[in-house]
Amino acid sequence: MAKAATKTEAAKAPRKPNPALLKPLKPSAELAAIVGAAPLPRPEVVSKVWDYIKQHKLQNPSNKREILADAKLEKVFGKKSTTMFELNKFLAAHLS
Repeated sequence: MAKAATKTEAAKAPRKPNPALLKPLKPSAELAAIVGAAPLPRPEVVSKVWDYIKQHKLQNPSNKREILADAKLEKVFGKKSTTMFELNKFLAAHLS
């Protein structure tokens, strides 16, 4: 008689990636200045934006959750600073 999978066994099963997240999206001109003009899946866009933020030291040193926009990021965010929790909202507006 076969045992039913326990919760821990089910939790260890690999997750299937969401196909909607893997669909390449075209960045706007403002976002393309940071990530490039080629269509990219959303996770890669987020990763490249974070690489840009870290490379240019745009995190507030006293509050790492705050991103201080430079001229390029300000065009994407529409303001001088934002939190890391709002990042995806602004990126979504620049992907089609």
